[in-house]
Amino acid sequence: MNYLDILITRAINEFAGMNGSLDVLVISLTFFGVPCMVFWTVLQWWSGDNRAYRRHVAATSGLAFLLGLLINQIILLFIQRVRPYDAGLTQLLIAPTADPSFPSDHATACFSICFSFLIKGLKREARLLALVSMLICLSRVYVGTHYFTDVLGGMMTALVATMIVASLYRFNSRIDQKLTRLM
Repeated sequence: MNYLDILITRAINEFAGMNGSLDVLVISLTFFGVPCMVFWTVLQWWSGDNRAYRRHVAATSGLAFLLGLLINQIILLFIQRVRPYDAGLTQLLIAPTADPSFPSDHATACFSICFSFLIKGLKREARLLALVSMLICLSRVYVGTHYFTDVLGGMMTALVATMIVASLYRFNSRIDQKLTRLM
C-alpha cells in the first residue's frame, strides 16, 4: 500500500509549480475551501425552507466536525506520520506545518459537513459538498502537504464521527429543540 500511496501522491503533486495560475487556484482552495464550507453551513441556520430541520443538519455538521477533529487528535497520539515534503517526496507550495501528516484535518472537516448532509437526507446539497470536499482533499495533496492516504484517513474519521453524532443527536429531541432555537 505504501508504494501505491507514494505513486498517487506524486502523480497529483507532480504538476505543482508548473502553472502559476493553477497553483494560485489550488492554494486558494486549500486555504479557503474549508472556511467557505463552514460559512455556507452556518448560513443554513437561516435558510427559508424547513428551517428547523436545516438547523438540525447544520448542528449535526458542526458536532461531527468537532468530534472528527477530536478523533484525529487521539489518532495522532499513536501515529506520527512524517509529511511527504519532509520525506522528500513532494514539492511544497505552502508554508510547512509542524504537526504530523495523518490524518488530514481538512479532509475530516469538509467530509464531516458533507456526510452530515448526506446522512440527513439532503442529497442535492450533499452532492455539491462532496465535489467541493474532493477538490479540497486533492488540493492538500497537490500543494505537497499530505499523502493521498492522509485524506482518505480524514474521510474515514469524518464518516465515523458523523455516524456517531447522527446516532446520538436526533431531530426534534429535547437537546435539538433547545440548540436549534438559539436564534
